[in-house]
Amino acid sequence: MAKKGNRVQVILECTEHKASGERGTSRYITTKNKKNTPDRMEIKKFNPILKRMTVHKEIK
Repeated sequence: MAKKGNRVQVILECTEHKASGERGTSRYITTKNKKNTPDRMEIKKFNPILKRMTVHKEIK
């Protein structure tokens, strides 16, 4: 039986948009290596609703 890999799919959600109370959400799907980054990811990505770069954090 094959061994499961270290790569998992994660969802990144905008924190600034969530705090502003506006409608909609900005989410990105990406992969991460569990061994190299065991903590939750935090990346600056473009939010098309706010039209600027914002901090996106891993959810779930």
